[in-house]
Amino acid sequence: MERIKCVRCPLGCMLKVKVTKDGIEVEGNRCPRGEEFALQEIENPMRILTTSVRVSGGVLPLVSVKTSGAVPRDKIKELMDHIKSLEVEAPVKIGDVIEKNVLNLGVDLVATRDCDEK
Repeated sequence: MERIKCVRCPLGCMLKVKVTKDGIEVEGNRCPRGEEFALQEIENPMRILTTSVRVSGGVLPLVSVKTSGAVPRDKIKELMDHIKSLEVEAPVKIGDVIEKNVLNLGVDLVATRDCDEK
């Protein structure tokens, strides 16, 4: 049995998840979203990635970015390795797409901070 804290709503239910030969059993959820969260977390965990990208010619050396949607947790290392190789030219504005469909994961890498030119 595994215990998982649900993050799908503000209630933060502590879920008990048991994988059996007949399927996955979830207890402790106070709404249907808890069960959905637990099933996804066991079968295919997903995360929104927040990190930073190097900026050339900017007043800051880095600009914060995030993925526009969740990516499979097992792809995060590969995604981080790719992001480390990126560098953008200043100026950067909040909402600028740094890279579309990054690593063909179906999400964009988006700036979450402004960075003006030097």
